[in-house]
Amino acid sequence: QVQLVESGGGLVQAGGSLRLSCEASGRTFSSYNMGWFRQALGKEREFVAAIGRTGTNTYYADSVKGRFTISRDSAKNTVYLQMNSLKPEDTAVYYCAANRPFLTRDETRYDYWGQGTQVTVSS
Repeated sequence: QVQLVESGGGLVQAGGSLRLSCEASGRTFSSYNMGWFRQALGKEREFVAAIGRTGTNTYYADSVKGRFTISRDSAKNTVYLQMNSLKPEDTAVYYCAANRPFLTRDETRYDYWGQGTQVTVSS
């Protein structure tokens, strides 16, 4: 069992930055790939970024490539999402999730989810 707790969301102006954190419980964090997803009001949840167990491999949605960076710190059992050059269309609830064994963009392959953190970007 893995419990995930996101933090770092908030209100920011367009062009600004935020860093989301997701802390995982348990001693098996390093055995999981980690992903970030988001859901805007009235829309389906969508993939944002994912990182492999060792941190070597990463995937990004085209809409965030070059602006967002996913990273992980196994010593802190934490995965991060650094979001730069934020746009109003990035407004959503952001969720982190854990998956194994294969790194994937497919949310149906993720077994554990956090409660989400709201990110609001004003124009």
